[in-house]
Amino acid sequence: MLGGLVSSARTNVRVVIVGDRGTGKSSLIAAASAERFIHQVPPVLPPTRLPADFYPDNVPITLIDTSSSLENRGKLAEELKRADSVVLTYACDQPSSLKRLSTFWLHELRRLEIKVPVIVVGCKLDKRDADDPTNLEHVMAPIMHQFREIETCIECSAANLVQVPEVFYYAQKSVIHPLAPLFDQEIHMLKPRCVRALKRIFVLCDHDMDGALNDEELNEFQVKCFSTPLQPGEIVGVKKVVQDKLPDGVNELGLTLTGFLFLNAIFVEKGRTETAWSVLRKFGYNDEVKLRDDIVSSAKKKAPDQSMELTSEAIEFLKGVFSSFDDDKDGVLQSSELDDLFSTAPECPWDEFPYKDAVERTPLGGLSLNGFLCEWALMTLLNPTQSSANLIYIGYNCYAASALNVTRRRVVDRKKQKSERNVYQCLVLGPKNAGKSKLLNSFLGRPFLESYSPSKMDNYVVNVVDRPGGPRKTLVLHEIPEMGLQKLFSDKECLATCDVAVFVYDSSDKYSLKRASELLVDVARHAEEIGCEMPCLLIAAKDDLDSFPMGIKESEKVCQDLGIDAPVHVSVKERDLNNVFQRIVNAAEHPHLNIPETEFGRSKKQHRELVNRSLVFVSVSAAIAVVGLAAYRAYASRKNTSS
Repeated sequence: MLGGLVSSARTNVRVVIVGDRGTGKSSLIAAASAERFIHQVPPVLPPTRLPADFYPDNVPITLIDTSSSLENRGKLAEELKRADSVVLTYACDQPSSLKRLSTFWLHELRRLEIKVPVIVVGCKLDKRDADDPTNLEHVMAPIMHQFREIETCIECSAANLVQVPEVFYYAQKSVIHPLAPLFDQEIHMLKPRCVRALKRIFVLCDHDMDGALNDEELNEFQVKCFSTPLQPGEIVGVKKVVQDKLPDGVNELGLTLTGFLFLNAIFVEKGRTETAWSVLRKFGYNDEVKLRDDIVSSAKKKAPDQSMELTSEAIEFLKGVFSSFDDDKDGVLQSSELDDLFSTAPECPWDEFPYKDAVERTPLGGLSLNGFLCEWALMTLLNPTQSSANLIYIGYNCYAASALNVTRRRVVDRKKQKSERNVYQCLVLGPKNAGKSKLLNSFLGRPFLESYSPSKMDNYVVNVVDRPGGPRKTLVLHEIPEMGLQKLFSDKECLATCDVAVFVYDSSDKYSLKRASELLVDVARHAEEIGCEMPCLLIAAKDDLDSFPMGIKESEKVCQDLGIDAPVHVSVKERDLNNVFQRIVNAAEHPHLNIPETEFGRSKKQHRELVNRSLVFVSVSAAIAVVGLAAYRAYASRKNTSS
C-alpha cells in the first residue's frame, strides 16, 4: 500500500492557539500566513485563514489567536469550546513556560472539557542556547503519557521559518486524520474498533474467500483506495516487509489478515494516519470508525404509528449467517461464535441494554436460532438504522433499504379491522409488585423466583408466539415501571408505536386493582387525545393467591365499563398462564376490538356524531333548496313559453 489521501467531509478546520504570554503565538500565526517573518505583530491577531490549497487535503484552516490575560479568560474559554484542535505553545528559551504546560494549561483544557487533539509547539527555537541539551522526546514523553490528548509535539522558529507550516499541518491532520480513533498509544496497538473495520475490509477484498489477499486482490484494493496500481515489484516489497517482521503475515496464497492488520498498524505508528483513513473512508467509515449514515440509511417510516420489520430476504440471510457461524452445528451460537460473527462490526450490539437480557440464552450465553432472530426483530423495531448497519457489517451486500420493511399505519389497521404485522409491541404497565417482571420472565420460560426487586428502568423481552391455526408472530413485551409513566405521557411516539397494552395487577390486593384501573383509564384517555387508541387487556396476576372480597366482580366491572374483555387470570408461580401471550397477539391482530372508552372518549364521540348529524341536516337542507330552485326555474320557463 503506497498511500494517498481521501479527506473527510470537513469544509473547514478551526485551530485555536493558546499558551503563556510571550511564547510566540501571534508571530507563529503571522509567519504561517505571510510565509515570512513579521517583525511587528499586534498582541492578538484577528482570525486568520489559510486557504484550501495550503495543504494537500484541500481544507481551509481558520487560525484563532488568543490572549492569556486574566481579563480575557472568558473569551478564551469560548474560543476553545469551538475549536477543532488546539495548538499549545511554550517558548524554547523559557523553561518556565514549558513547565506551565503540565502545571496549568493541560489541566485547564481538561477543566473546560475540551476534548479535541492538542499539538504542543515549542516556539522561538532560534533563541535556544546552543549548549542547551534539552531533548524534545525526552522532555515530552512523561507529559504525553499523562495527557493522552496530546497528538504530537514539534519545535519551530517563526524568525527562521523552521517547521512553521508543519505546525498547522499537524493541527489540521489531527482533525482530518485523527489518531485517537485508530490507535491506543498506551499499549501501542490498533484500537478494537479499527481492527474490526479493517477485518471487514479484508473480508470484502478477499473475493475468493481463501483467507488471504493474492496479488490481484491486493492490486484491486490499492486502486480502490488510492487510485494507483501497484507494480509487481512493489507487491513483492510489501509482502517482504510484512514477512520479515511477521512470518505468518504472508502465506503461499498471499497477505493474510494478520499481515493486513500489521501493515496498517505500521502506517499509523509511523504517523501516516492519512493512509489508514484513506482506506477506511473509501469503504464508507466516518470519524468514529462506523459506517456513514448515507450507507446505512434504510427505508424510513412516514408516520409515528408505523414501524419497521425485517424483510423475508433479510431473515433468510440471517438464517444462513447463523448456520455458517454455528461451527459445531448444535443449533446454538455460543458466545465465542457470536463474537466471531460480529467481529466485523464496531462491537457486538447485544451486549448492552435493551438487548442483553431480552431473549433467553444458554447458561454459557449462547443463542438459539429463535433467540437470534428475535434479537434482530427487536433491534429493527427499536433502532432500524442500527439494525441496517449491523446487517451490512456482517455481510449483507444488498441495498440497506431492501432489508427493512415499513409496516402499514396502525390507524389504517383499525379501520380495516386487521393487522398484518409480523412483530407486535406490547406495553406492560401496572403498580409496584403487581407481577410485571415475573410475567416477562415467564414469556422466556425463566424459572419463578419468590424474591421481589422493583424495576427501576424499562425492560424488554422478545419471543415467538405459536398459535393454533395461525401464523407465528414475534411479540415484544415492553415493561415500563410506574416511575417511568411520565415519559409515556410526554412522548407521543411511545404510544403510537405500540400495538397493545396490558395492565397487570395483584389479584389478591384491592389497591393494586384500583391503581391498575386508574393507569388503564389514564393511558386510554391520553391515547384518545392524541388519536393513538390501542387494544388493552387487564391481567389478574398471582391467581394462586386468594382474591380479595368482591375482587373478581370489581375487576369485571372495570372491564365492562370500559368496553374491553374480562381480566385474564394468570399464575406465573403455578405456570398457569391461561394462554395470555396468545391473547395479547390476538388483541394486537384485531386492533378495532378491546379499545377502552373513557368518559372523555364518549363525550368526544357524541360531539363528533352531533357534528356529523348537523352536517347531514345542512346537506339535506341544501339539497332540498337546490331541488326547489330547479323546480321553480322549470315552472317559470314553461310559463314564459306558454305566454
